[in-house]
Amino acid sequence: MKSKPCNSKSTVKAGAQIIVDTLIGEGVDTMFGYTGGVVLPLFDKLYDAPINFVVPRHEQGGCHMADAYARASGKVGVVVATSGPGACNLVTGLATAMMDSIPMVALTGQVRTELIGNDAFQEADTTGITRPVTKYNCIVKDVKDLARTIREAFHIASTGRQGPVLIDIPVDVAVAKFSADGPVEIDLPGYRVRTKGHARQISMAAKAINKSKQPVLYVGGGVISANASEELRALAEKAHLPVTMTLLGLGSYDQRKAESLDMLGMHGSAYANYAVQECDLLIAVGARFDDRVTGKVATFAPKAKVIHIDIDPASISKNVNVDIPVVGGAKEILSELVKEVEYEERKNWFDKIAQWKKKFPFRYDQDSQTIKPQYVVDEVCRQTKSEAIITTGVGQNQMWAAQFYKFTRPRQLISSGGLGTMGYGLPAAIGAQVAKPDATVVDIDGDHSFNMTMTELATAVEHNLPIKVCILNNGYMGMVRQWQELFYGKRYSKSYLSNPDYAAVARALGAVGITVDKKEDVPKAVKKMLAEKKPCVVDFRVEREENVWPMVPAGKSLNEMDGLDILERLI
Repeated sequence: MKSKPCNSKSTVKAGAQIIVDTLIGEGVDTMFGYTGGVVLPLFDKLYDAPINFVVPRHEQGGCHMADAYARASGKVGVVVATSGPGACNLVTGLATAMMDSIPMVALTGQVRTELIGNDAFQEADTTGITRPVTKYNCIVKDVKDLARTIREAFHIASTGRQGPVLIDIPVDVAVAKFSADGPVEIDLPGYRVRTKGHARQISMAAKAINKSKQPVLYVGGGVISANASEELRALAEKAHLPVTMTLLGLGSYDQRKAESLDMLGMHGSAYANYAVQECDLLIAVGARFDDRVTGKVATFAPKAKVIHIDIDPASISKNVNVDIPVVGGAKEILSELVKEVEYEERKNWFDKIAQWKKKFPFRYDQDSQTIKPQYVVDEVCRQTKSEAIITTGVGQNQMWAAQFYKFTRPRQLISSGGLGTMGYGLPAAIGAQVAKPDATVVDIDGDHSFNMTMTELATAVEHNLPIKVCILNNGYMGMVRQWQELFYGKRYSKSYLSNPDYAAVARALGAVGITVDKKEDVPKAVKKMLAEKKPCVVDFRVEREENVWPMVPAGKSLNEMDGLDILERLI
């Protein structure tokens, strides 16, 4: 594989200039990161570069911004950090992207090559530290390898099962000179990506779908990564299939459609969980059968034959045994599958699903005099007409956002799935707003999640990013408190901390701050928040001990949900 020539004339360039030119050649127009000693040569060249650069208040925040930028735009996110502590501060962000298969390239500075291993100032074994949380990483010790390595990084990050790639660059390599002429070849003999599925396997899958009486489409974030939502919709409509989605799969199928079963799993809908447990065919697309989805693996979808469509062969039968594996890109395979499936009414199956939906919808006490967190999400959904980009923290706030906001299109929900990273919501909102400047971006956050990265609000203010933040403030680490209530006899050990006045903090950082402690004030606060042209934080003082229902306790089967009796009483 070859690129276009770097330039038409013979030019000697510093390594830092080669980095910038190669990034521009890869289509990079936005970067995130924090400067420092050994990356000064790179930042000097960025000074004149046509690249929008966002400086966070902390490298972890910058990494989350690059991650969310990638999720919202479909492009590769790029983050830069200096050596030692700067690079180490990227680890949580890289692990978040790795678990969720997000394409990112991280460029880290390193001490001079002759000092590596000598415990030099701000030295850390960056490649050693980040190897488990990146798809690939390397250190470049020769300036002539820079352009090729960067191009390879973008290729690896954005193909196959996507993920973060890190390149560690010693400062002497960044200042070394090299004649960067001619085509730059990618040399990855051991890296092959299979996107086209095996025709026989696709035909087997189609026949199984056509034969099934009670099928369920189980859709993960891989469909969104593959830009395969239209192909998914075509399959669901042509074969008449109910569709359930993982947290990261939300938005791949319009939740307003009758075929949508919404989210499945630990805090998924009862109707999705029951459908999975009763189905005779489970068609998994771009999903990895993680523990929050399957519950007790031994009893997961016990009546079903399983089809698994995934670009990563290592995911096939990793957690759940698969009957019909189809390895390849979701977009390509679904396109072929649509040609072979047939429409089937399946009236009895959809009637049964309709009964479950009627009996066990997501609900809460709408007559409560306190502010229910679900009501806040409901109101945000109503006033944004299900059209906003939603980012979240992690915990109860995340689950209520997934349950009560109805997502209609891909890349609309941006949330930390596999790693469950608290503090993700605010920097993710910044990254998403940079990627989609004309969109309404709302961070539905928890108080303790927001506490972890709240200083990034200053980043939003500096760059005039009109993000909206809804803090569902219950004073607790909500999901931890819920588990302590249910499984530890209400011994709320260390799950409560004193919170600041968030509205005052927002105003101090240059944003708009609003406090809401009365239910009747929720609609007008949401309206004011959405009308603001600058960053706005609304502190909703919600019901303190509200729980997320339903809930599949750890080690239980999907149909063994707690809280259904509570939901039934709310009819």
